[in-house]
Amino acid sequence: MRTELFEPDVTTGELELEERHSLRRVAGLSTELTDITEVEYRQLRLERVVLVGVWTEGSVSDAENSLAELAALAETAGSEVLEGLIQRRGRPDSATFIGRGKVDELRDVVIATGADTVICDGELSPSQLRNLEKQVKVKVVDRTALILDIFAQHAKSKEGKAQVELAQLQYLLPRLRGWGESLSRQGGGAGGSGGGVGTRGPGETKIETDRRRINQRISKLRREIKAMRTARQTKRSKRSSSGVPGVAIAGYTNAGKSSLLNRLTSAGVLVEDALFATLDPTTRRTAAEDGRVFTISDTVGFVRHLPHQIVEAFRSTLEEVAYADLVLHVVDGAHPDPEGQVAAVREVLSEVGADRIPELLVINKVDAADEETILRLKRAWPDAVFASARSGQGIPEVHAAIAQRLPRPAVDLRILLPYDRGDLVARIHRQGQVLDTRHTDEGSELRVRVGEHLAADLEQFVVPR
Repeated sequence: MRTELFEPDVTTGELELEERHSLRRVAGLSTELTDITEVEYRQLRLERVVLVGVWTEGSVSDAENSLAELAALAETAGSEVLEGLIQRRGRPDSATFIGRGKVDELRDVVIATGADTVICDGELSPSQLRNLEKQVKVKVVDRTALILDIFAQHAKSKEGKAQVELAQLQYLLPRLRGWGESLSRQGGGAGGSGGGVGTRGPGETKIETDRRRINQRISKLRREIKAMRTARQTKRSKRSSSGVPGVAIAGYTNAGKSSLLNRLTSAGVLVEDALFATLDPTTRRTAAEDGRVFTISDTVGFVRHLPHQIVEAFRSTLEEVAYADLVLHVVDGAHPDPEGQVAAVREVLSEVGADRIPELLVINKVDAADEETILRLKRAWPDAVFASARSGQGIPEVHAAIAQRLPRPAVDLRILLPYDRGDLVARIHRQGQVLDTRHTDEGSELRVRVGEHLAADLEQFVVPR
């Protein structure tokens, strides 16, 4: 197979004619199963899919990386990828996403491979979805619907399930469609529907009924999520009033966030080589090397062009990052485009107001990355920490970097605590720092650095200077 790289004419802005009139096959995306019996295949019941992307900007490697990510999403959703196609265009076709002349070629590929689904690398409008489905004669799914399907499979908690359902309904609402008699329940005229007395009149079409019910369900889910958000804010305010700093782990999906949480805290959360394996945030308490206690939270992963329905529905969960004292941004160092992943994550963080929080970049999976990539990333991000959650390489450096960036208590005091006030000593160790200790006949004399709330409780034990 011959693959050539065609670049647009920079002087005129025009794309090469041959490139515009061709569908580019992306090699290496097929996940067709081998050495498996027909009975076993029927038990798996995987959807057989063809992927289609429109390459509008960037290099060919960017386009192929995007389609490779779509293939990983499709596999996570339970599909078997048969073929991947890219068309070079200035912008997606307004009617059929790919060029109208290319729809027949796509139909030929679908027939040749025996696919039952086409997945497009982008969000299709209702008309694009309808037109493409009508012409290729199989189910057509866009990137947004695929991500929503994965979220629906992985949601476990009540809040997670409600957030996913809300996002799905918001996506479905403008795409309601039907055909023929199923669209109308109007009687109309003199017994036009054959229903007799009580059925005539303006009535309500089936699609209007569906739309009304979906709107009612969306309103109910929003009220439920708002109540859950209040409970989350109550827990968050308790943590902040206790003076315990919070660290939030954020990053691209499958970058190793849960593995890093387990390595730092022995949390024991689910670790899976799949996209969006973590939807429900997990918070654990741990301590820095100097004894300061802090919480560390795992969050949902991000992805390029994360559907706005997901960002909106999961806003209460994503706000965990916005209220943290430090964002631990985990990057997959073995990915073909880690810089693109970082840009995608920072874009979502800015949407939820977390771009003002101090950030610590952790380049994970260095044991799987080549040396040239590691050197390039060290030049790009000199302050980043390089580690491997799987092997433990660089984990002490991550601990040290977190401790260095955690906010330090603001008030310095010298106090004399009676020996029967061990509870206060333990609280100081949990919420502050003990800088110096000296034992006297009257009690323990401590030089401490604590927050304002704890300083007020220790005021009666302060030693005059």
